[in-house]
Amino acid sequence: MSANRWVGGMAATAGAIAILVGCSELGDAGESASLVGLATISTHPDRVSGGDVLVEVVVPVDAARSAEGETGTPIAVFAGDRDISEAFHATDGPGRFVGLVTGLPLGKSMLRVDGGPFDTPDAMLEVTNYPMSGPIVSGPHIQPFICQSEDFTLPDGTSLGAPLDENCAVPTVVQHVFRSAATDEWMPLPAGAPLPRDVAMTTTTDGIQVPFIVRIETGPMNRGIYQNAILHNPRTDREPTPFSAPPAWNRRLIAVHGSGCPTGWYRQGAAMGVSPLGGANVARLGEGYAVFTNTLNHPTNSCNAFLAGETTMMGKERFIETFGAPDFTVSIGGSGGAYTGLQVADAFPGLIDGVIATSTFPDALSIAIAGLDAHLLTHYFAATEPGRFTDEQKVAITGYSGVEAFEDAANQSQRTDPVPGREDIEGYVSARWHASIPEELRYHPVTNPAGARPTVFDAARNVYGVDPVTGFALRPFDNVGVQYGLSALNTGAITPTAFLDLNEQIGGYDDDANYVAPRSSGDAGAIRRAYQSGVTLGGGGGLAAIPVVDAGGYNDTRSYHYQWFHFAVRERIQASNGYSDNHLLWRGSVPASQTWGVMMDWLAAIAADPSDDSAMEKLRRNRPERAVDGCWIPSDIEGEPARFVAEPQTFSSEPGTPCNERFPSYSFTRREAGGPLHGNVLKCALKPIAASGYDVTFSDAELARLRSIFPEGVCDWAQPGVEQTPVVTWASFGPAPENLVYDLTAP
Repeated sequence: MSANRWVGGMAATAGAIAILVGCSELGDAGESASLVGLATISTHPDRVSGGDVLVEVVVPVDAARSAEGETGTPIAVFAGDRDISEAFHATDGPGRFVGLVTGLPLGKSMLRVDGGPFDTPDAMLEVTNYPMSGPIVSGPHIQPFICQSEDFTLPDGTSLGAPLDENCAVPTVVQHVFRSAATDEWMPLPAGAPLPRDVAMTTTTDGIQVPFIVRIETGPMNRGIYQNAILHNPRTDREPTPFSAPPAWNRRLIAVHGSGCPTGWYRQGAAMGVSPLGGANVARLGEGYAVFTNTLNHPTNSCNAFLAGETTMMGKERFIETFGAPDFTVSIGGSGGAYTGLQVADAFPGLIDGVIATSTFPDALSIAIAGLDAHLLTHYFAATEPGRFTDEQKVAITGYSGVEAFEDAANQSQRTDPVPGREDIEGYVSARWHASIPEELRYHPVTNPAGARPTVFDAARNVYGVDPVTGFALRPFDNVGVQYGLSALNTGAITPTAFLDLNEQIGGYDDDANYVAPRSSGDAGAIRRAYQSGVTLGGGGGLAAIPVVDAGGYNDTRSYHYQWFHFAVRERIQASNGYSDNHLLWRGSVPASQTWGVMMDWLAAIAADPSDDSAMEKLRRNRPERAVDGCWIPSDIEGEPARFVAEPQTFSSEPGTPCNERFPSYSFTRREAGGPLHGNVLKCALKPIAASGYDVTFSDAELARLRSIFPEGVCDWAQPGVEQTPVVTWASFGPAPENLVYDLTAP
């Protein structure tokens, strides 16, 4: 038996779980029959939640044959001193038994298989159980925290109810709904009531026709509210277990994420970002797919991707312990849901086997960093040097398609500003709060300096770390050495004097997002932990070996959903791994059916591949023929479908190919300062200033002034960023004040 077992999915190398195997030293193949194996299936053994875990025991084949017809294992299994042998069931494959171990106490327990009958040592595995309220790996619970279960509406229209404790505990509720053939709407199915006459029928991907009835389970998890949904007819189907899943389930699972980010702090959330019973999920449920989600996977409720990863881990564990392991799990999400899916897949390999992203960003931090750069420039243009630059020059300096797009990007820095009521350019709103957070809990630098701070940094303070003096989350934003307007200087759009004035006066921010004269120097520890945790997407973790389909969705003229973010994801995968052929990019009016179809074909083929090849080899070999880069160009004739043009997708604002002609890309401020397209250098390495590094000629006085503006040197974009490290997969943030990352990946 392999020394690894995976997390209820098909990504074996990505989601490995440690096991301990009781055996003699392995010799030739003939001795392998003496092995007794023990592993967890539903989650890693060191991060079990809720007292339950699905466990696998593998015994010698000869023993399994002698146990044919028996309901339990031919050897004894214990949790501590408790005999749990009766929990185990023979399953697929000779000698393989699976059991749901329940009633685990908080903390560490030892699972043991008695290998006595086979003259082998016992197989032992230590598991660590955490409360369903968490935390497990995300660090101490953020405070304050507002429970909103009273405002959460169940499928039958009732409330989930008032919280029972400070961690938002409520009873778990299971309800059934049916799809009405008369109204094409969901209707509650009361327990014990006969099936209504207007229940719609549905046919699954396996060709099974069943009444369109969905079981939806709602309960507390990690201080959020989870839901899972699956086809299940309570009148004819058995109560689900990991050994008797609903017969209409096609063994495929969808992880649903939400959207947004601002206001995503200090609250549970009273609604999912996307209802498991809403939108495209209706069709998917009818086809036999199952769905799981959590309010904390909706960034508008909780803008902390690492916490979302922990919550996804717990949610998938709960699903597997209720229904069994899926063949594969696909993540779907747009905007904030896109980056949540990408970040969870990268930092927690094996939870997600494929990602479908639309209106894509790499992460919320990338939006904030781009916004902070742009916001310094809006301040410079409006307050420091008003009227000096034309709109054309502003566009040349910032790289955006126009002033409106540039200002929309700048206004996204508001998610880093904790000070209420700040006056700034039109559209800027500081201190974004949800109405559920009481005024008396909110930060104010004068009247409530100890209050909660509404920023992306403070929402993930366990990742970034905390200033021991102020109590504020440490910040990774850094613009030391950044030469704003470098491209505009080199093309002649601005003069050397204008370039020097701009960089001399651009300044930075303090911890309250006030403009200050010195440039901002990011905290080195916060920068390192941002990379390690995946709060800034790296692309070299789980994303290295799973299909990623980017199905477009952007507007380069305003609203900050810009194309460069889509290309940044690909660039990060490429930079981390040396390849990006697992990333499919479609631009334009992409039909949702095409996106879904190509991903399902891809994942199904990988899951059916019996070889022992690497995950990446399987991914490449099983890539569908239609999974090629391209764009979908809308027809000029009303009612005609979009036309697909197959061509490599490239970042360009210049015509030259049909896709770039129709969908030109535009840049961003730090790229126009010489930075890379992936936008993932939080703090640049520095190099001495050299006159040869510019396409213009500086006078001796101008060169001296340039060196005084950048006394430590300017950004060397050819080098990795300072403290730039790969993502540490399956990391944990402990309660220690230093919040050190440590790698819990099994050896």
